Amino acid sequence: MRRILLLALAAVFVTAAQAAPPARTPLSAQDKADIARAEEYLNGVTTLKARFLQVSPNGTSVEGDAYLSRPGKLRLQYDPPSPLLVVADGSFLIVHDSQLGEPSYIPLGSTPAGILVRPGVKLDGGDVAVTRVTRQPGVVRISVVEADDAAAGEITLVFSDKPFALRQWLVKDAQHQVTTVSLYQAQSGLSLDSKLFEFKNPKFTAPSLNTGN
Repeated sequence: MRRILLLALAAVFVTAAQAAPPARTPLSAQDKADIARAEEYLNGVTTLKARFLQVSPNGTSVEGDAYLSRPGKLRLQYDPPSPLLVVADGSFLIVHDSQLGEPSYIPLGSTPAGILVRPGVKLDGGDVAVTRVTRQPGVVRISVVEADDAAAGEITLVFSDKPFALRQWLVKDAQHQVTTVSLYQAQSGLSLDSKLFEFKNPKFTAPSLNTGN
């Protein structure tokens, strides 16, 4: 079970190589308006706290608490008995399984999660590009890839329309397997403890000082 959860987590946070690049759909005026709404919303979020439900491609699910503090900070605290913890400290995304060993440090800019916490979110332009915008009643979905490496993976951000708010994201890996993270009971604009976004390796022991005694 832990191995399955780790694979699902990798799909959520690490871009996958050697996938066929998603086809880009020409953007309509309505698409561009929805992208602008999404950028305005994301740039307006300073802090966010929510419950989350993560579903892996094989249907395995796990829940927990999500904390977001922009720019650069994220924490996914998985409910027991899951041993997983994910922390973005502004520079790295740290993935830690307390039962399997040392944490993994991934440069934040190389992960889909980096899109959510960067200082100025721009979904279509610069180093990222929108592949398509789709709409269903009450829902807007915006799919994004790296502009210079579309085959590296795709993240789809799902927003409720009224009120306009982030409700879900989906990450498609190189084998076109999709991992979904859904948010609920979300609260924004809260004061969050900065220690939530610090990671201290519980296996690290500071060296003892030689006092000469």
